[in-house]
Amino acid sequence: MVLSWTRRTVFRRAHKAKEHLPGVDLTVEEITTPAHFRCPVSLDLMKDPVTLSTGITYDRGSIEKWIESGNKTCPVTNQKLTTFEITPNHTIRKMIQSWCVENSSYGIERIPTPRIPVSSYEASEVCTRLLSASKSLDEKKCVEFVGKIKVWWRESERNKRVIIGNGACAVLATVFDSFSSVSIENHVVVLEEILEILTWMVVLTSFGETKSKLCSSSSSLGCLVWFLDGKDLGARQNAVLLLKEMNVEELSKVEGVVEGLVKIIKEPIGSSATKACLTTIFKMVSSPKNRVEVGEKFVELGLVSFLLESIVDGEKGVCEKALGVLDCLCDCQKGKEVVKMNALALPLVIKKILRVSPLASSFAVGVVRKMCEKKEEGVLIEVIQLGGFQKLLVMLQVGCEEKTKENVTELLKMLNGYRSKAECVESSLEFKYLKN
Repeated sequence: MVLSWTRRTVFRRAHKAKEHLPGVDLTVEEITTPAHFRCPVSLDLMKDPVTLSTGITYDRGSIEKWIESGNKTCPVTNQKLTTFEITPNHTIRKMIQSWCVENSSYGIERIPTPRIPVSSYEASEVCTRLLSASKSLDEKKCVEFVGKIKVWWRESERNKRVIIGNGACAVLATVFDSFSSVSIENHVVVLEEILEILTWMVVLTSFGETKSKLCSSSSSLGCLVWFLDGKDLGARQNAVLLLKEMNVEELSKVEGVVEGLVKIIKEPIGSSATKACLTTIFKMVSSPKNRVEVGEKFVELGLVSFLLESIVDGEKGVCEKALGVLDCLCDCQKGKEVVKMNALALPLVIKKILRVSPLASSFAVGVVRKMCEKKEEGVLIEVIQLGGFQKLLVMLQVGCEEKTKENVTELLKMLNGYRSKAECVESSLEFKYLKN
C-alpha cells in the first residue's frame, strides 16, 4: 500500500528520472510504506507512535480518539484494556524518521519529533505552585507559571483537556481575584496574561453554572470593567468576552460597567467583541431585577443611536442582538421616547422585518408593537406607509412563534383602521413585489 500524499510526487519524480536515465526502472511500488509504520486504525504513517498495555502501537491521535469515544478494548486484539495509559514508542518513531530521510528524494518529508504531552501531574503541580505564588503576590513567578500553561494550551487539544481537567480555570480565576483585589494598575501584566487564557478556556469549554462563578467577586468584576476602558484592544476584547459569561445581577452592581459596555459599541474593536457586548447588555436589560433602571442608564448614554448604526451595517448576529436590545429598551418610557424621536428608527426596524432572520423579525415586531401601543395616529400611519402592514400579513402567512404571532395580530388590528389615511399605500399592491 502506498501513502496517498506521496503517490503523485513519486510518480512525477519517477517519470522525470526515466526521461533522463532510460536504463533506470523507477516505479511507485519501490517506496511502499512498511506495514509496521502505519497506524492500525487510520492506516496512515504514524507521526507520534504510542503503545498500549496490550503491546500494540498506534498513532497517538487515532488511539486517543478511539478511547475518548468510549471504547475500552484494544482495536487490534480486542482485549479489554486494564489501563488507558499510553507509552511513546521512541524506537518506532526513530525508525520512521530514518525511513523518511532515506526516501526524501521521492518527496517524503521527515516527520517532526512530537512534543511530549503534558501529564496530569505536571498540570496539577503548576496550578499548585501558581496558587502558592499568588498568595505572596509574586507577580514574576505567576507570570512564569501562567506562561507555561499558555504554551501547553497551544500545543495540542489533549493538553487543553488535561489542563482543564486539573482545575486550572478555577485556579487562574482565584489568582486573578488575588491581584485585582490589591491593585490593578500595579499588576496589569499578570492580570492581562490570566485574562487572555481565561478567555480561551471559557470560550472553548462548557462549564455550566461554574462559568458564572468565575471572576464573580466584586474586585474581579471591577477589574474586567477597568480593562473595558483601557487602551489595549486585546485586553478590552478579552474582558468583554469574559463578562458575557458573568452573572448579570452581580455585574449590574459594578460601577462603570454600563459606560464600559457602551464604549465597546461606540468604538467597535471586532465582530466577536461587539456580539459579546450586545449579549451582555441584552442580559442586563432583560433581567427581571432593575431592568428599567439599567435600561434608562443605557438610553441616557446614547445607546439607541449606536444600536441603530449597528443594525444598518451589522452582520446577521450583530443585527439580531442589536434589535433584541432595542426591543428591551422600549420597555422603559425613556427608551420608547428616544426611539420615537429618532427619525430613522421606525424605517430601519420595519426594513429588517423578513430580511435578517425569524429571531430578528420577532424583535423588530416587538419594537413596532411598543411604538404603536398608544395608538398615536402619526405613528400608525407611518408604519403603514413604510410597508409594515404588508410585511405583517406576510409574517402570518409564512408562520412565526406564538408570542410573535400575537404581536403581529394586535398590530394588524391597530393599523387596519388607518390604511385609508396612508396616502402611499395602494390597495392593489401584490405581495410578490415586496422587496423591503
